[in-house]
Amino acid sequence: QVQLVESGGGLVQPGGSLRLSCAASGSGFSMYAMAWYRQTPGKRRELVASISSGDSTNYADSVKGRFTISRDNAKNTVYLQMNSLKPEDTAVYYCNVDVRVWSARAYPWGQGTQVTVSS
Repeated sequence: QVQLVESGGGLVQPGGSLRLSCAASGSGFSMYAMAWYRQTPGKRRELVASISSGDSTNYADSVKGRFTISRDNAKNTVYLQMNSLKPEDTAVYYCNVDVRVWSARAYPWGQGTQVTVSS
């Protein structure tokens, strides 16, 4: 069964750090550009960071310089290192293929992992 499992979220104070992980099942992971997304209530899911099969990365302006996306193809896992967290980073974070490139190969969306930045 193809699925994504996100983990690593939690409650952190402003300025703190978290590392999110996303494990994918199934084949083909290494060929896909992968991405992290986030969503807050009442808003559309937004792309936060993406990484190509060749490890090229792109970031939303709001997280550039603070977040780092990486991948381990041997483990079918993509990571998001989040530093200097701000309250506006509070959201449920999801991973999936970069739907701008691989929409036809998107995994079913996982449960996501909640990140709350608050003092």
